Amino acid sequence: MTLAERIDAFRTALEEWLRGLYHGMITHPAYEKIESEAEDLEDAFMLACFPDAFGVPSPVSYYTSELLPYLEDEFEAWERRLWDRSTIVESKGRQYHF
Repeated sequence: MTLAERIDAFRTALEEWLRGLYHGMITHPAYEKIESEAEDLEDAFMLACFPDAFGVPSPVSYYTSELLPYLEDEFEAWERRLWDRSTIVESKGRQYHF
């Protein structure tokens, strides 16, 4: 192995290591927080549109039922997510206290 090949291999390994370090320290935690906030916003929207799914009567549900065919996949995931939570306060607390 020549000196140029060793330098090139070292440079490649260093670039890969630095990319992993950057992803692990900076971008990855940001993705988790962004996904969590997006999930909270989606939960609030779906709860406002379909409160009758959890036994809360609302006249708005009559008008938002037209959205159901478009939100079918999200609705099932949302309903499963909300039934799995013990309380909203607990899930919010888990976000900020590891």
